[in-house]
Amino acid sequence: MSYKNKILGGLYGQALGDAWGMPAYFDIDQTWDAYGGWITEFKPGPADHVVHFGLPAGRITDDSEQAFSLARSFIEHGGVSLDAAVKAIIAWYDRVGGDDSPYVGPSTRRGVQALKRGDDPQTTGLWGDTNGAAMRISPVGLLHPGDPIGAVEDAATACIPTHNTNAAVSGACAVAAAIAVAMLDDVPLDAVIAAGVMGAELGRKKGRRWLAPSAARRIQMAVQIARGPGDELFRLRELYDVIGASLSVPETVGSAFGVLAMANGDPRQTAIYAANLSGDADTVGAIACAIAGAYAGINAFDPAHLAVLDADEVFASYRVREIAEGLNKLVESQ
Repeated sequence: MSYKNKILGGLYGQALGDAWGMPAYFDIDQTWDAYGGWITEFKPGPADHVVHFGLPAGRITDDSEQAFSLARSFIEHGGVSLDAAVKAIIAWYDRVGGDDSPYVGPSTRRGVQALKRGDDPQTTGLWGDTNGAAMRISPVGLLHPGDPIGAVEDAATACIPTHNTNAAVSGACAVAAAIAVAMLDDVPLDAVIAAGVMGAELGRKKGRRWLAPSAARRIQMAVQIARGPGDELFRLRELYDVIGASLSVPETVGSAFGVLAMANGDPRQTAIYAANLSGDADTVGAIACAIAGAYAGINAFDPAHLAVLDADEVFASYRVREIAEGLNKLVESQ
């Protein structure tokens, strides 16, 4: 059985949410004041943005680049492994000039620099507690259609080099497990969300014990807010104020499931909600839309949006359709 439609949806969804959220500001009021309302299309990074200034409309960021680097490495190595994860992250870091790049997260930078010193990969991620692993984990879920437990195990392995704390592993496992279930045909969105909660709970038992609230509870709270009373903007503000949208894993992952639920799994609407949530919007969008894309499949995307992504030179350089072919072959060989 071919899962290419779902795999393409997950990969393009990752990029869609990433690029759509890229121009959002860190503060929800600043975003709304700057754009005068909803961000309903790809926009360039504003000149006064702290990180994304000067980026063209439709440009993906480190969230998708790292995911695609992991996917290519998994294909090359015949599956998920610690060695594949190490090589993928170092390859991406070198590609973007990581020592001088503003796009490298604190946990990834710390872990990669330790790896480059020759430290043991089993120890280099023991301080990694931010959202870098969750934002790039989608290929693991795509490799495990209908197998959330397998996705959790492989997600935990992929976290080890840079994000081997139970806080980070929990978030990554939530995303991978949700995508694994989203790969099935005609599955209810609530089953996808439930898989995310289960993945978060299982992942919290892995990695170095760290201080953080429960990602599983944040997912549940976020979905409750997303489906609660009030108009869309009110519920987005509730997500921003109550769940959060910072580099904290429970915040990022919780809010990603919140906007996914608000949009009923529609990739474009998920991207719109993630961007207008603000905060680390490109990461929230990348996670949420990777799940939505796997859930809905590539045929649910507007061809015009796919064309914008395909025209982006960074996105094009990863040859995402080739990645989809490779991942699909891996799935078929299992």
